[in-house]
Amino acid sequence: MFKKVLIAEDHEIANISVQKTLQDLGIRDAKYVYYCDHAVTWIKNAQRDGDPYDLLITDLIFEDDHTPQQISNGVQLVQAVKQIQPDIKTIVLSAESRSGVVDDLFKTHAIDGYVRKARRDAQYLSEAVKSVYANKTYKSPDSADSSRVKNSHEFTTFDMHIISLLAQGVQQKNIPYYLQQKNIKPSGLSSVEKRLNLMREVLDFSKNEQLVAYCKDIGLL
Repeated sequence: MFKKVLIAEDHEIANISVQKTLQDLGIRDAKYVYYCDHAVTWIKNAQRDGDPYDLLITDLIFEDDHTPQQISNGVQLVQAVKQIQPDIKTIVLSAESRSGVVDDLFKTHAIDGYVRKARRDAQYLSEAVKSVYANKTYKSPDSADSSRVKNSHEFTTFDMHIISLLAQGVQQKNIPYYLQQKNIKPSGLSSVEKRLNLMREVLDFSKNEQLVAYCKDIGLL
């Protein structure tokens, strides 16, 4: 079983619950941090000291409490940690239920396990740790069901141009002007609206802001 685990979770109650689950598995050396930057520092220090962590368990969303941070979410944390210690095992424990986000964590960010915060999540986390220790990937049953029901969207280059402009604060009606300046085609407002409508429909969003936030969550922006 894993000997040394780092937990990145900004809610104290959730942190305590994760520690209890690890203790039940016989893992005694489990440290926790509330900020992603602190997690990166601890990973670096452990690697430097020749006593690296075996497993990182992290949430995706960390609330902004106005403490300056270079890394503000779990996706960025996983990316940063993998650069420092490529072989570290990673489990994401999050309330996120969108199949596109969950699937991308495995495909793009090479996580080893995903557990959705919901009923029986302590049981599923225990199962995840055991599976990941055995070099298997794990996805909690409730998130697996969600993945079968919900659709995902394959983002095109055109899609990303549109979303990037939205993220920069450009209003939807003004996007064609910026596309034309970069000689990107199609550039008509109707084409922009059709793509945005399609993306929102497939991903079950009602607002462009949700679409932008989603792309940031999965590391596309």
